[in-house]
Amino acid sequence: MPVGTAATVKAMHPQEVRALGADIVLGNTYHLMLRPGAERVAELGGLHRFMNWPYPILTDSGGFQVMSLSKLRKLNENGVTFQSHIDGSRHVLTPERSMQIQDLLGSDIQMQFDECVKMPCSPEEAERAMRLSLRWAERSRTAFRGQPGRAVFGIVQGADVAALRVESARALAGMDFHGLAIGGLAVGEPQAVMLAMIETVAPFLPETRPRYLMGVGTPDDIVESVARGVDMFDCVMPTRAGRHGLAYTRRGRINLRNARHAADPDPIDPESSWPAARDYSRAYLHHLVKSEEILGMMLLTSINLAYYQELMSGLRQAIAAHQLSDFIAETKLGWSTGEADRTLLK
Repeated sequence: MPVGTAATVKAMHPQEVRALGADIVLGNTYHLMLRPGAERVAELGGLHRFMNWPYPILTDSGGFQVMSLSKLRKLNENGVTFQSHIDGSRHVLTPERSMQIQDLLGSDIQMQFDECVKMPCSPEEAERAMRLSLRWAERSRTAFRGQPGRAVFGIVQGADVAALRVESARALAGMDFHGLAIGGLAVGEPQAVMLAMIETVAPFLPETRPRYLMGVGTPDDIVESVARGVDMFDCVMPTRAGRHGLAYTRRGRINLRNARHAADPDPIDPESSWPAARDYSRAYLHHLVKSEEILGMMLLTSINLAYYQELMSGLRQAIAAHQLSDFIAETKLGWSTGEADRTLLK
């Protein structure tokens, strides 16, 4: 899911996001409650109309942002009181208020309010936050209005403690959520830890409901997680990388700031289905990045999002053809040798 945190996928027109193959985008409760405000968005016809995206939207509950961005956070059983990172204004988020905001926004998939702890943390802290998140999950599920066409997902927590993750997954599986997410990962821990937690949790997640790994990740994170049973992903990485001169391709990651691209007439990827990856030279993209031109951010963002969608499409086709292992091996080989092979050919 391309990330449209504040009702926009940065540097992209909504029509382009759709054209590159995205069926759903992500918005965020924390950011949208601060500005322009959930009530205002509702008055203006809901988030779909507000951002001109007449397709599915998933909203994160705000729990992660309260942990990572807010100031003077005070947490208790009821919820979280915090100061806005924008203007210092005071706000309260509870499971009920988070679900109310998501309902006002009109998102199609709404996430339970949870507490996401920073890692590393003690097993005691991980357990406290996991149990609080389970209690908040029950309250979130009760507060979800359940209008036709809308869904609510629970979030597995437990940091890097396998037993806590299993307990969380088992409890959430019995709460009648429409899908289950694995939260609290991709927060700085090694990839091996993240993958180990996915392997631990996956057997306890119902096979008939979507599995969503929140905030992940690199293309390698994605293919490894799909191999372990994950269905859905979101991450700011492809858009953020594009704004900083980095391109993700079937040949691996390319840094367009590098001087070796300054006189290179070749495109990013002549085999890409996305025009921007075929129609502009690396020299031109290097020039735009070094000149800090907005067009460079726009083109590289679209190239990255297109590659991520192509990668997901390839994974789906490989699963349907029972060739997932082969597809992953070929994809990883392309990342590791692509640019080197290209340099030799030139």
